[in-house]
Amino acid sequence: MAEIKIYTRKWCGYCTSALRLLDSKKIPYEHIDASGDQATRAWLRQETGQSTVPQIFIDGESIGGCDELYDLESRGELERLVPQGSSSAGSG
Repeated sequence: MAEIKIYTRKWCGYCTSALRLLDSKKIPYEHIDASGDQATRAWLRQETGQSTVPQIFIDGESIGGCDELYDLESRGELERLVPQGSSSAGSG
């Protein structure tokens, strides 16, 4: 099963939307709140070239943000990577 990490910040609508999609699919993930964490935000910029959140990693690979997550879902790739209901969601 794929390991998903999602970096978010408080009051981010795109972050909330991405988390809701993962929760609705019962896909387990590690949630990292980067609000006010300048070191983590700097690392994300270095790793992804992006300064926006959410930033989502699947098996250590950056897939982008909310739009890219929904794109995976619309193509049926999300279920291929992480079977539905494989364990409890929102593990972070």
